[in-house]
Amino acid sequence: QWADRDRLVLSKGHAGAALYSALANTGYFDRSWLWTINEGGTRLPSHPDRWKTPGVDATTGSLGQGTSMAAGIATGLRLAGKDNFVYLIVGDGELNEGQCWEAFQYIAHFKLNHCIVIIDDNKKQLDGPTKDILDPFDIQQKMTAFGFYTEKVPGADMQAIDEAIERCKAIEDQAVCIVLDSVKGQGTPFFEELDANHSVKFTTDEINQAAEAAIKELTIKIEGGR
Repeated sequence: QWADRDRLVLSKGHAGAALYSALANTGYFDRSWLWTINEGGTRLPSHPDRWKTPGVDATTGSLGQGTSMAAGIATGLRLAGKDNFVYLIVGDGELNEGQCWEAFQYIAHFKLNHCIVIIDDNKKQLDGPTKDILDPFDIQQKMTAFGFYTEKVPGADMQAIDEAIERCKAIEDQAVCIVLDSVKGQGTPFFEELDANHSVKFTTDEINQAAEAAIKELTIKIEGGR
């Protein structure tokens, strides 16, 4: 309820579980809630709902709409004389929606530099690779052409992302964008290597296989660090 907080719009609402994990780890609600995701009566639905979950600023899930919401929030904060930041996280497949580009043009035209656009370029969407469904070509070049100060950083490098955010915060007269060069399921080799890993229902055997692979990877890292 703090009026001077920054806002987060997770436009790719299907990544709600990641947001819930972050909110639980920072104390917005008890971690035990995480075991109720998607269950009947849960306060953690599959897509974020600001009326159900503490810490959620925007209800999302209808792809493309989050970009417009973030633009509206940033505009409202500017008109109110606030200097809060709005963080918008958008999926690369979601960029198929024309509404995203209309909102980007608006953000760039009005130089809403306090709306930090973060695009998760993981090269996959529900029906397959983005280049096969609707080739996005070079997203960084497209955002630059739209009038954004744009950086591309490794999607799994938290320090690089933090540093890019700080550089974006220093831009005063231009819209800003960070493109994450990421891999879907990164950090879990079994999951990374699945072709159709956008939306998966695992069998018990597959869950055990993924767990064994993750334990093996962790063991290698621990032993390598000795």
